[in-house]
Amino acid sequence: MPTPPVEENSESAAALWRTAHALADAARPITLRHFRSHDLAAENKHTGGFDPVTAADHAAEDAIRAILAQERPFDGILGEERGHLAGTSGLTWVIDPIDGTRGFLSGAPTWGVLIALSDASGPILGIIDQPYIGERFWGGLGQAFVEGPTGRAPLQTRTPRPLDQAVLFSTFPEIGTEAEREAFTRVAGAVRLVRYGMDCYAYALLAAGQIDLVIEAGLHAYDVQAPIAVIEAAGGVMTDWQGHPVHQGGQVIAAANREIHAAALALLKG
Repeated sequence: MPTPPVEENSESAAALWRTAHALADAARPITLRHFRSHDLAAENKHTGGFDPVTAADHAAEDAIRAILAQERPFDGILGEERGHLAGTSGLTWVIDPIDGTRGFLSGAPTWGVLIALSDASGPILGIIDQPYIGERFWGGLGQAFVEGPTGRAPLQTRTPRPLDQAVLFSTFPEIGTEAEREAFTRVAGAVRLVRYGMDCYAYALLAAGQIDLVIEAGLHAYDVQAPIAVIEAAGGVMTDWQGHPVHQGGQVIAAANREIHAAALALLKG
């Protein structure tokens, strides 16, 4: 039997948000204990390149899963480090305990804890949490906010402007095939400013109205589902490079509005 939709103002929506924030709260002190630690070791998960994982990744995801086992035992969980646990509720928590482990290892506060909740149609809420700065961005089920050192404010993406005035963030050329890099370069050559290597914080900046575009490739569901929820709640658009839903990852374009999304997408398609 399909799970009924979660209404924005319902008691169930409030309960889901309480759980989501509790998960982010649990991960904060764990990640901070390890961040900028000179003796932090990293294992490489793949032989084809450097894809690091640390004790902080494992400990944060374990803490999140422990809360879900107690508070939401019938929900599924998809986490980067501990894999998929099937549920029976029709809802799945999609977790990346440290998105941007390379930045984490480098001491740069561009990494974040990603938490999303999805149903059969895709993510319905998401959190991008940056523990070191103390900023949390969240969106979905009628909410779109950022809270940090200066207090709480609503999230709203940037209004339309020409592509030649846009700011684009990406992790290219670190990721992607040669053909993907060529497509990205077409867009990069058309915008005003390109910045690199901002990890999940780039999506947070887009939701906050600071930048116009994020273009990536080679991503996974746990990389994208929280940003999708946050950006869409703030008024933005996030799809694959063909304009289709991108809940499972792959080639990703996030845009502040439909107009600049269409302009960048045309160049990506060549």
